[in-house]
Amino acid sequence: MHKRLFIPGPVDVTEDVLQKMATPQIGHRTKEASALQRSISDKMRKVMYTENEILLSTSSGSGLMEGAVRSCTRKKAAIFSVGAFGDRWYKMAQANNVPADIFKSELGKPTTPEMVEKALATGEYDLITITHNETSTGIMNPVEEIAEVMKKYPEVIFCLDTVSSMGGTKIEVDKLGVDICITSTQKCLGLPAGMAICSFSQKALEASKQVEFRGLYFDLLEIYNYIQKKDYQYPSTPSLSHMFALDYQLDKIMDETLEARFARHLEMAEVVRAWGAKHFELLAEPKYASNTLTTIKNTREISVSDLNKELAKRGFMISNGYGDLKDKTFRIAHMADTKMETLNELLSAIEDILGL
Repeated sequence: MHKRLFIPGPVDVTEDVLQKMATPQIGHRTKEASALQRSISDKMRKVMYTENEILLSTSSGSGLMEGAVRSCTRKKAAIFSVGAFGDRWYKMAQANNVPADIFKSELGKPTTPEMVEKALATGEYDLITITHNETSTGIMNPVEEIAEVMKKYPEVIFCLDTVSSMGGTKIEVDKLGVDICITSTQKCLGLPAGMAICSFSQKALEASKQVEFRGLYFDLLEIYNYIQKKDYQYPSTPSLSHMFALDYQLDKIMDETLEARFARHLEMAEVVRAWGAKHFELLAEPKYASNTLTTIKNTREISVSDLNKELAKRGFMISNGYGDLKDKTFRIAHMADTKMETLNELLSAIEDILGL
């Protein structure tokens, strides 16, 4: 039995999108491949609300996260973390010998504009990384407020991880002044894992030219230059299967309309938050709660593993807590092409199993 996934990626993928993955292959150095990548880029600009160039990567989102911090840090990076994935960005900087400091929030608390202001006021940093939506804690950072601080520091490269939120909530990249905005296919975009996407500003481009050792596979300048030279082609072999499916899925997203898609995600989030607050307790403050997944405190001390075993018999799967929050929390994702009807079936199943 297929288990309907309510985990924070990979998500359930609709049958028609899965079938697009089986499109016969084409030469990746053909005009057809260029047209496909150009089509994806044009549509992603609309999803991201940006005029910046779009870069594709045959990797998870982590690949472009590593590429961003390595390619564009000239002096020192300020890594802001609200959980496991912010911590990962710091590990990437360390592993690549990129000078960096980490600024951690208490679990369940956001990165505040005051934290960013205090760090940047020192003049030590020329790149910052922010996790927009942290799947371990269910926090959605106040990026609009952080963006106001960033306006005071125009020389600093602004990197934003929207891996688990882009396509599920409105993120106006250019209005926010984000230089490198990163996402990937297996979350709100509703495709299988295996491809990452980012926007890349002119400011980020110029910064990357000042960095001598950018690596190769995730060198954002190399990817950018290849796109310009080869008319929208990827420097190494791309996952054409993902590209066929992504191009098709982006059409479906536009048919739904972005505003309707964002509203659907928010409506599902509000239902899960209300359910979680009624039967348990939410980890995130309401003001900073994610619109794409909800992290719920395990105040009843249930066995999340046992719950998932019972849910599996009914064709569902949720997620345990991540890292230090394992068994202390559980997570219910509500993203991509999930519908309210299916979400309500899941919540009813949990109530029935736990006798709520």
